[in-house]
Amino acid sequence: MKIWSTTTFPETPVNSISSTVYGDKHIKVDLKREDLIDAEVSGNKFRKLKYNMLQALEEGHYSILTYGGAFSNHIAAVAKAGKLFGLETIGVIRGEELGKNLDITLQKNFTLRFAYECGMQFEFVTRTAYREKNTESFRESLKTKYGTFYEIPEGGTNELAIKGCHEILGATTVDYDYIACAVGTGGTIAGIIEASLPHQKVLGFPALKGDFLEDEIKKYTSKTNWELIPDYHFGGYAKTSEELIRFINRFKKEQNIQLDPVYTGKMMYGLTDLIRNGYFSKNTRIFAVHTGGLQGIPGMNDRLKKQGRSTISI
Repeated sequence: MKIWSTTTFPETPVNSISSTVYGDKHIKVDLKREDLIDAEVSGNKFRKLKYNMLQALEEGHYSILTYGGAFSNHIAAVAKAGKLFGLETIGVIRGEELGKNLDITLQKNFTLRFAYECGMQFEFVTRTAYREKNTESFRESLKTKYGTFYEIPEGGTNELAIKGCHEILGATTVDYDYIACAVGTGGTIAGIIEASLPHQKVLGFPALKGDFLEDEIKKYTSKTNWELIPDYHFGGYAKTSEELIRFINRFKKEQNIQLDPVYTGKMMYGLTDLIRNGYFSKNTRIFAVHTGGLQGIPGMNDRLKKQGRSTISI
């Protein structure tokens, strides 16, 4: 419980990214290594969970319930956080078929196996039922089965998550012109926007298709110094391409930093492409955030192998 015992997380390191692309354009890019917060589950997930877990304890709860898909980094993070705190965890998982033979599912799915080994109990539901997860009737059915619990939404985004992500920036980031991060449900970037300074612009790189994210982010911030760059989702959530995989593997070889294919890999690919194409002016300083998600790589590689595609170097 060491990382939860203080008001703020330990300061994570910042790596300067060396690249001929950046050098030729006279652009400085530093990458904040939020992936190093915890060896098993890392990055913005723990930022989002920090104040939620403290709130659950303050309210006297014994169980945490949340939602996610079969490869959800959030599910894994909640399971690990529950283990650290001695709290029971319940994961409502999209896909009823996954629960028909749990042993086989756990053999094939690294994320769910990790969560299970952390003590998480699963409630597998149909995709139709999962779409009703925010209704009162759905919640009541869960309370009937599991009793009272502290609920954390899918992806972890709520006011307390924003508060945790606010702490990603600080005194050492005041001199940067741009802040860049990947965007899933919008919570991490909302916290970063709230912590940003007036002279800074925050760029978000969505991992999902669709134009709903702007409205989600606006629920948590009234600031306007931000922009979503929607051109680098590679087809949508958890979708990849050979080009993206090559970029991730080349980045690891050159920088000795592992990127994930769902979030930060896409963000760094997009950022590199923008620099190459003259989006930023000369001598711009960019602070990019590595939001973790590395635990999902083995599962992604299994899928890529089955498709006969290139895999991510680990």
